[in-house]
Amino acid sequence: VQLQASGGGSVQAGDSLKLSCAASGANLLNFALGWFRQAPGEEREFVSGIRWGSGSTYYKDSVSGRFSISRDRSKNTVYLQMNNVNPEDTAVYYCAAGVGNPRLITTYVDWGRGTLVTVSS
Repeated sequence: VQLQASGGGSVQAGDSLKLSCAASGANLLNFALGWFRQAPGEEREFVSGIRWGSGSTYYKDSVSGRFSISRDRSKNTVYLQMNNVNPEDTAVYYCAAGVGNPRLITTYVDWGRGTLVTVSS
């Protein structure tokens, strides 16, 4: 699966931002699509995931209620709507695809290039 993420930028705390990830090269029916992030000096961490077929969604606790993942089957695109962001959300965000548990980084075998989100206070 080829993945192309976009939508990052610099925003203020409390603002909203929407990331997009366009997927190609495979039938996504049995795939999980996920968003991960990596802050400077930190390990890459799970943010949110969605099962493409069922639409079931999963979130890291600290973003639950602020972030929302969705998919557009007609566009083969997954989105991450980020609301009420804070400086701790600053990171490079990556989208990924794989088969398995959407919460586990080991599920994902295909990764897009990251998109930088910077949140200032």
